[in-house]
Amino acid sequence: MSYILITIVGFTTLIGLTGCSMTHNNEHNENTTRTDYTVNGGNDQLNIAYNNQAIQSQVEYDPSQQFTPLKHHKTLANYVEQMALDLVDTLEFESDTDTNINIAVTTLVDLDSSLTKSNQLGNQISETLIHQLQKFGYGVVDFKTTQTIDVNSRGDFAFSRDIEKLSEEQMASHVLAGTLIYRSDAVVVNTRVINAHTKKIVASSRKLIPIYVLNKEDIYLSSN
Repeated sequence: MSYILITIVGFTTLIGLTGCSMTHNNEHNENTTRTDYTVNGGNDQLNIAYNNQAIQSQVEYDPSQQFTPLKHHKTLANYVEQMALDLVDTLEFESDTDTNINIAVTTLVDLDSSLTKSNQLGNQISETLIHQLQKFGYGVVDFKTTQTIDVNSRGDFAFSRDIEKLSEEQMASHVLAGTLIYRSDAVVVNTRVINAHTKKIVASSRKLIPIYVLNKEDIYLSSN
């Protein structure tokens, strides 16, 4: 009888210990689950905070702020060379025999109501385009060359903007002209080659020159 009682008590104790162990495991699982949920919730909150910060950064971004690299090797000549390449790539001959064209390069002007204002940038681009087009094998006419050489105490001069000293003969078959559009961080340069007789555009180019490139070369943008 005593043996049976001891066995029953031992079995009851074993069941109690097993129940405690199962209860402890359940509590441990619940704690683990809660911990995982808390971590996941924290990540969601971090993601929301990050997204809000990104949105706020986009709202606070000022597009007028100019990007200026500390060091660069770009020059105005590099951009003008790309313009000349674009013109050559888009050049359309109007006939099979119209391959030996003569281009007169004019000063690029400000895109305003008068189309008669220019500056150092407009003149320098024009001068560089003369070299680039001639280097690519196209005939270039310099219409500012006078009929005679003007010799005086200041030097010997072959160029002039005095129309009375220039030739009245139309030597150019095409004219290269262009406009300048000013932005806060760049200048947009549009150029085109035009048939002098039909006024048809046979080539065109559009290039954006950053202000920091012009500042590096001390290019003045004020109109003459």
